[in-house]
Amino acid sequence: MKYTWLGHAGVRLDIGDQVLLIDPWEQGNPMFPAENRAAVFAGATAILITHGHFDHIAGLGDLARELDVPVYGMVELMGWLGAQEQGVSFTGFNKGGTIRLGDVAVTMVHAVHSSSVGRDGPPIYAGEPAGYMIEGEGRAVYVSGDTDVMADMKIWADIHAPDLGILCAGGHYTMGMSRAAYAASKLFSFKTVIPYHYKTFPALEQSADPMKAALPGVRVLDPDPGVTIEV
Repeated sequence: MKYTWLGHAGVRLDIGDQVLLIDPWEQGNPMFPAENRAAVFAGATAILITHGHFDHIAGLGDLARELDVPVYGMVELMGWLGAQEQGVSFTGFNKGGTIRLGDVAVTMVHAVHSSSVGRDGPPIYAGEPAGYMIEGEGRAVYVSGDTDVMADMKIWADIHAPDLGILCAGGHYTMGMSRAAYAASKLFSFKTVIPYHYKTFPALEQSADPMKAALPGVRVLDPDPGVTIEV
């Protein structure tokens, strides 16, 4: 299994026979690894979206058309995007639902956040935010999306037993490093944790060191955007 950070909340996950792009925000993302653009998008098979905020979906239609890949996410958001964008396959599902993508199963799970679209006028409701449990290669990966820590996480740990957690940890808009570390240590039993949704803006936490200090015995990885690592 391979992980590549696309900057901010963007993730590329190579798992089983799939190359999944999760919230691959490129247009306007100051951390997007533009010098490695061709490589980080090469071979993509599907896009997963966690919610409707601009720092997760800006430029989505253009990218999906360019890569000729389907997009999956919350049913209301997928319906809205489908009405805006032509030539893209949008498939909506909902929390607790599982879709099969080749050898990989993707289950949508709850996230404690908000979700809206539109930047030039009043925000438009875009369905609820979500995270994902992604299962393949005999393993499970939890991608948190934007969220705070919550008791639901213990249920998913019991059901899916993920050994890798990709956790938002920037604070201000989501849980920060210490709250993400609490989730990792008290609610999950991760072998590896990767923080994301940090560094991008001054309001966000800039270092993964507090998480590393709070999780002795857990492998905490903080690769640079565009660098692919084995997980």
